[in-house]
Amino acid sequence: MKEIYSDVLQFRGNHYEFGRKQGLLLKDSFILTNRKKQWKVRRPRFTIDVEDTKEVFTRFAPQIWDEFLGIQDALEWEMINVLQEFGGYRLEYKKSGCSIYTGSDYMIRNYDYHPKTYEGRYTIFQPTDQGYAVSGPSQRITGRMDGMNEKGLAMGYNFMHRRKPGDGFICNMIGRIILETCATVEDAINLLKEIPHRHSFSYTILDQNEKTYIVEASPRKVKVRNSNMCTNHFELLLDENRYHLDDSKQRMEAMKTQEKTVTDAYQAFRMLNDPENNVFSKQYKNWSGTIHTAAYFPKDKKAWFALGGNREPYIIDFESWLQGADISTKRILGEVDTDLPFIHMEENVR
Repeated sequence: MKEIYSDVLQFRGNHYEFGRKQGLLLKDSFILTNRKKQWKVRRPRFTIDVEDTKEVFTRFAPQIWDEFLGIQDALEWEMINVLQEFGGYRLEYKKSGCSIYTGSDYMIRNYDYHPKTYEGRYTIFQPTDQGYAVSGPSQRITGRMDGMNEKGLAMGYNFMHRRKPGDGFICNMIGRIILETCATVEDAINLLKEIPHRHSFSYTILDQNEKTYIVEASPRKVKVRNSNMCTNHFELLLDENRYHLDDSKQRMEAMKTQEKTVTDAYQAFRMLNDPENNVFSKQYKNWSGTIHTAAYFPKDKKAWFALGGNREPYIIDFESWLQGADISTKRILGEVDTDLPFIHMEENVR
């Protein structure tokens, strides 16, 4: 077992200031030193045009461009380097897992991926310039892999495939834009139909009105279905599915089998977080091991968060934070059953 942690980063201010704060924190971090080494051994499979990227962000979320400017100033980088690391537009993505289960007033989500990609940052940001306040873990610093905003909209995504990519945003930046700009599931659906998608993912969305939808999105099509659980295969865009779906279907079947015993959010959390229930994954070497389990409660505006399996969740009172009460915890601790290195904790992670 490896002891791991996620730093809690809370910030109130405009996007430029938030970007500068993150850049200063990153300056001498393991994250940046490891990423520089990773770029030496892998070839980028994308191109970046700064003005083209700026134009797209100006259309969907101009405030996030200001965050890039803050990061740029703090790190003293060229903008093209900022976009390569943190831009979330036209990037490649490896395979991953992930499982999501929702009730009428909660969403439970397992984030499954490779440890060397995990940044260990739980962010709570209340912008003073533009956009909704958001609570959730970061991915590639500026993106969000799951989370909830001040309007009570919760979001999580599930990987499908990266075949035949298109020009567009990757999943974690789409997640960030959903949470910062959408108040309801209808808003999120409209955005997901309009925004360009780089790869194929499903986005599960839940709001205060107890509406849950799963939006199946690829660079070519977007379809919407009503369901309370999602793993890593499409139900509507069948021609977009990968060829090997056994693990995804097994996790889906495990949730369907146990659903009749789930009577509240805590039992749903245990269903996903306890490895013996066959939804939690230990396939870390295959890029699909469960690193965290998160829960979001749109009506109460509370979040639960746990690193590793068989853990009791750390409770975040987002509503109180929105009213000005800072969270005293600086770091959330956990344990993961792997010896693989984490990018934010160790040197020479390639």
